[in-house]
Amino acid sequence: MNKNNGLPEIKQKRYKEYETVMLMIQLFCQNNHRTEASKKPETLCPECRQLAEYVYKRIENCAYIETKTFCSFCKIHCYKPEMREKIRTVMRFSGPRMIFHHPALAIKHAILTIKESKKKRQYETYRTY
Repeated sequence: MNKNNGLPEIKQKRYKEYETVMLMIQLFCQNNHRTEASKKPETLCPECRQLAEYVYKRIENCAYIETKTFCSFCKIHCYKPEMREKIRTVMRFSGPRMIFHHPALAIKHAILTIKESKKKRQYETYRTY
């Protein structure tokens, strides 16, 4: 059990991953889709809402949630090509801006990305022997 809020560790990890993606989708929507709905931080335009619902389903059904850090480092890619491209667009836009809107989250993400990249390089080096 996680001491923070009583949720099991896996549920907490799923929640954190979804929360992070939602912040990125909201940032993207607010800056790119000038609809009435996207002006409020807690709401999304229909297109971004559809993406958020899709992401939620993917995270809830992820078989590798225990071992992976982010979807980009996953062994498989369970997103449909169209949705994968949409989430990439959101990530490309929101990623660099997260440092201004959610600095602690952005720094944590950068540290985990560096650690995961090192781990991947070590594994690939080990495999070549």
